[in-house]
Amino acid sequence: MTTEVALHEPSRAADLGLRLRRAAQGRALPVATVLAAITVIWYLAAIGLNHDRAVDRLADADQAFTWSDVVGTAWSLERPVLPTPTQIAGNIWDNTVGVATSRYEDLPTAIERFFGHRRSLVYHTWVTLASTLVGFALGTALGILLAVGIVHVLTLERSLMPWVIASQTVPILAIAPMIVVVLGNAGLTGMWPKAVISAYLSFFPVTIGMVKGLRAADPLQRDLMRTYSATGAQVFWMLRWPSSISFLFPSLKIGVALSLVGAIVGELPTGAQAGLGARLLSGSYYGQMVSMWAALILSALLAMLLIAAVSLAEKLVIAARGGQP
Repeated sequence: MTTEVALHEPSRAADLGLRLRRAAQGRALPVATVLAAITVIWYLAAIGLNHDRAVDRLADADQAFTWSDVVGTAWSLERPVLPTPTQIAGNIWDNTVGVATSRYEDLPTAIERFFGHRRSLVYHTWVTLASTLVGFALGTALGILLAVGIVHVLTLERSLMPWVIASQTVPILAIAPMIVVVLGNAGLTGMWPKAVISAYLSFFPVTIGMVKGLRAADPLQRDLMRTYSATGAQVFWMLRWPSSISFLFPSLKIGVALSLVGAIVGELPTGAQAGLGARLLSGSYYGQMVSMWAALILSALLAMLLIAAVSLAEKLVIAARGGQP
């Protein structure tokens, strides 16, 4: 038995080494290396930017202090110029789990506070996410419809495409308040102005990508289908639409990120009381840099999750079509 275990030890070591090499060749090690470098630079930058405030705070105590005291104080200021990752993580924890467990209540109440309390970052994230998803759906539908029309109708291509491109030259910060005011006068308030702003940003990459994709069908295959007297609808569903899938999902990844940006920007001119944009705005009003950075980090994590969801949908669609994801 001992001999058999000893014979298997080299193979286990070889398997472990192979896994480590695959991890190094994949994304895990490069991402971890960049993350570690950013963390080190971040802490060093926090020392430099918070140095004066830390020295003033220590000087007010009328006690001798060392460089290590300055570093420790720079990393623990209540209102720093640049908060450390530890402070940001602590703020996120206090405003998510801490909100739910701040009182010794039963589990249903803790869950309700976790998702529905106005102090909870989860609640604000959900408010922004709802506007993002609605705007992304509207922008995607509009982009696909515009692309289909541009590809099939020459007049639309000549008249509409320049306006599609020109629409993205208008700064969103300038047009967002106008959208909020116009829709507010029409009785559309709350989530809808933010969703429209999200759709305004997200439809453009979908339109451009789908125009390129719908035109990517093989000309020989189009001629073959015409030879077989295929209708326009048959050419679209059996040839043009499948050829556009590889262009659609990269456009959706860009569109969903822009949709999140639009939802956050849409919360700024409305003076919203909920949402990640509202947290950023209130943090800027009251000088709460830690809260601002916590909302910003959550926005970035939310964008990563949305892009990952689109990537997963892409793999499922490719697998359902019989391709290799």
